[in-house]
Amino acid sequence: MKKYLRSYGIAFIIVLIYAFVKLPVLRLDFTSGFTTLILFFVLAGIIDMMFDRSSKTSKLAKNNFIIALILLVLVVVVPFFITTPILHASAYRNLIGEVSESEFTEDVSPVNINDIRIVDEDMAMKLGEKKIGEIPAIGSVSQLGTFHIQSVNGELYWIAPLVHRDIIKWITNLDGTDGYVMVSATDPQDVRLVQSLDGKPIKIKYQPEAYFLQDLHRYLYIKGVVNYGMTEFTLEVDDNGRPYWVVTLYDHKVGFSGSDAVGVAILDAQTGDLNVYDIENTPKWVDRIQPESLVINQISDWGLYVKGFINSIFSEEGVLVPTEGASLVYGNDGKSYWYTGITSSGGDESTVGFMLVDSRTKEAKLYMQTGATETAAMTSAEGKVQEKNYEATFPVMYNIYGTPTYVCALKDKAGLVKSVAFISVEDYSVLGVGDNKKEALAAYKDALEAEGDDLKFETAADDVEITDTIERISADVQGGATTYYFTLKDKNTFIFKGTSKISNELPLTNIGDNVTITYTKTDATTITITKFVNNSILNKTSNKSKDDKKDTEENSKSEDNTSDEDTSSNNQ
Repeated sequence: MKKYLRSYGIAFIIVLIYAFVKLPVLRLDFTSGFTTLILFFVLAGIIDMMFDRSSKTSKLAKNNFIIALILLVLVVVVPFFITTPILHASAYRNLIGEVSESEFTEDVSPVNINDIRIVDEDMAMKLGEKKIGEIPAIGSVSQLGTFHIQSVNGELYWIAPLVHRDIIKWITNLDGTDGYVMVSATDPQDVRLVQSLDGKPIKIKYQPEAYFLQDLHRYLYIKGVVNYGMTEFTLEVDDNGRPYWVVTLYDHKVGFSGSDAVGVAILDAQTGDLNVYDIENTPKWVDRIQPESLVINQISDWGLYVKGFINSIFSEEGVLVPTEGASLVYGNDGKSYWYTGITSSGGDESTVGFMLVDSRTKEAKLYMQTGATETAAMTSAEGKVQEKNYEATFPVMYNIYGTPTYVCALKDKAGLVKSVAFISVEDYSVLGVGDNKKEALAAYKDALEAEGDDLKFETAADDVEITDTIERISADVQGGATTYYFTLKDKNTFIFKGTSKISNELPLTNIGDNVTITYTKTDATTITITKFVNNSILNKTSNKSKDDKKDTEENSKSEDNTSDEDTSSNNQ
């Protein structure tokens, strides 16, 4: 008995230290637990041999080695049969769930220009580093962690925690680092260093860059999250600005593979309070439960195994693959979606459609919209200003005038945004570039009209409608497209422009005509209109007056008849 306690006791202590360092997942569908058991029995056998000085290996040591060998065979051989896509291609394809085809304009609402993102992760990092560099006491002991985009009270921000620079800085700051940085995704001027909340200092005590029991992964493990895989350690803030670590929990759906999110662990970054939620009960302020890596892998399997494993290797008939890169986009419903283009196998600069996957529920929708890949759109935008050597950011797709549109920023070598580009997904040669979002949008609208596209305009909160008299009007023909410029009597400090695509009444308009126009509020002096009605054509104004007069006469007549009837009744 003493021999057993000695061998297994020492082996257990060593394996416990190993587990504290490596954090194996204690589930039957993870190999890390089996690996830990193998190590335990191998160590027990070796320790027994070390204490047993006989010339022959003891029976106990042999049994330990045999058990370790059996487990090793199980870990190597069994996973092949229960995991390999050769036998389970359909299971891998179905991991993403049901993929429904949908119409782009039905699901994706037009976006307000103020909500369009132009700040990417790299620029957020530069702006954040500049911000903490303004306070030497912070920059000398802390650095920025990883930025993640998220919605806070309806506004999009890149958020990153301040983390320890090294183990020495951790030892000297065991109470945590001093807060987090918020960078607006729509306004490069909006950069905040958040160091207090409700008058109390913010301390990020638990983080990936801490050590021992303050290491985020290890702390969660010790707190009991030992039976799920952990990935995507994201600092998110609730709508009150309180920082939490949101960690995706996953298991395996196809043997020892097929990772799939099942919930999240939410840890208060300051106090260490931990709550574990399944997908349905996760708090609403959490943007991402489904991590990008798992979603893209599942989309890849969905497209790859469309007709089985053999087809994916040889003929590749019907095989679809996601384009390089993905982005998190936000809808008007406040929900966030993983976006990626979908291209055929061997496709280069073209896509057959794109997919949106709900970052919480994993609901997937496919939009069969042929067009350009994100990379091709970036190249097109850079080519438009090639003399300036700007670099395009990875684009985000929006619904602009009813057209799927990539929007990206163009940055100089210092990483500063110098221009904005709108690129048609359907045809990346149709694009508009401007010094800011409004100028780029106006240029893009002109490009769409020149191509003869039917534009869909939505009435927005910042739309302006006015009725006035034409003071001057003239036509300008460029590249085969005619643009009409005009001024109004009471708005003579502005020049308005539009094409016949907006209204076929515009080419027939003369000086002195009464018109009603709609445009988006802007600081520019030359304004692109979105709607145009000539009230003088076909006597709309006079007809309206006649109709009003007719209604007045009928009402008056009705009142007279009623009066006569009342009089007659009284006389009786």
